[in-house]
Amino acid sequence: MAKVHPQASVSDPCSMGSAGRETFTIWMKSLVCHTNGCTVFDSEGEIVYRVENYDSKGSSEVHLMDLRGKVLFTILKKKLQLFGCWNGHRGNFTGTKKEKPCFQVKKYWRILRRDLAYQVTMGLNKYWIVSLGRNKQGFKIVNIAGDIVAEVKQKQLSSGVVLGDDVLTLEVEPYIDHSLIVALVTVYGLINRRL
Repeated sequence: MAKVHPQASVSDPCSMGSAGRETFTIWMKSLVCHTNGCTVFDSEGEIVYRVENYDSKGSSEVHLMDLRGKVLFTILKKKLQLFGCWNGHRGNFTGTKKEKPCFQVKKYWRILRRDLAYQVTMGLNKYWIVSLGRNKQGFKIVNIAGDIVAEVKQKQLSSGVVLGDDVLTLEVEPYIDHSLIVALVTVYGLINRRL
């Protein structure tokens, strides 16, 4: 996180991703004082996404924004769900329309694998968010075939120094919508009371 360029021109972060693997740094801190949230930097150290949660940790509604504050996803916790369910709507969703969510995340206990995971449903596509061991910071997002589409782990410098719990590395595979992956990372943070 050597540089932050708030005036820098920002390419469209909602693009379907690049032809190569992308690496981002997630700082589990808000840019706004006295709020919860996170800030996402690209590999050049420029801010590309941010989440500002003005309520308490574990809020039932948060917004994923680009650097300029344009809402990319509205993430809502569905009430009265036994195991928890989160809906993600593209843009600034007010809840007045009967619009289907872009994605839905539900907690599942996978008996055959003996682990807790989160099923992501996007239309006909299904993905899983799976924790990496007992470390709640580290997790991966896999498709139905088990291929990794994104992975989050504690950030480690090239010198071998591991940074604190609040600095993470996000690696996204080619041709994956970065904003969607960051929205799923946000849901994972909400579930684990990090945002």
